[in-house]
Amino acid sequence: MCPLDPQPDETAEELRIVVGRLVRHLRAAASGGGVTLSQASVLKRLDRDGPATSADLARAEAVRPQSLLATVGALEALGLVARTPHPTDGRRRLVGLTDAGRSRLRERHEAGRHRLAELIAERLDPEERRTLAEAVVLLRRLAED
Repeated sequence: MCPLDPQPDETAEELRIVVGRLVRHLRAAASGGGVTLSQASVLKRLDRDGPATSADLARAEAVRPQSLLATVGALEALGLVARTPHPTDGRRRLVGLTDAGRSRLRERHEAGRHRLAELIAERLDPEERRTLAEAVVLLRRLAED
C-alpha cells in the first residue's frame, strides 16, 4: 500500500531499485546470440546515429579505443557490422550495421518487449494494467530532456 503523499526521496530510491530489476529481466530475455551488453550498445548506437569511425564510437560509448576495437572486431566476426572506407579521409574507416546487425537488434528488441508484455499480463490484473499505463505517461515526463 502506498502512502497518500509519498516523499520524493523515498519514491526515487524505490523507483531506481525497481527499474534496475526490470531492466535486468529484459536484458536476460534479450540475451543470447553471442552478443554482449557492450556489443549491443554499439549496435544500438550505430542504428540510431548511423556509421561512425571507431574513435567516434569509443568517445560516444565512453570506452578506451582499444576496447572499442575489440568490440567492433567481435561484431564484425559475427557479421553484424562492416567497415567501409571513409568518404573524405582515406586513412579512416567507418563502422556500420549490416542487415544481419539490424535483424539482431530487432530480435533483441522484440524479445525484451515480449517478455515485458508477458510479465504485465501474468502479474497484473486489468486495473493494475490501467494504473501502469497511466504511470508510463508520468515516467515519460520524467525522462524528457
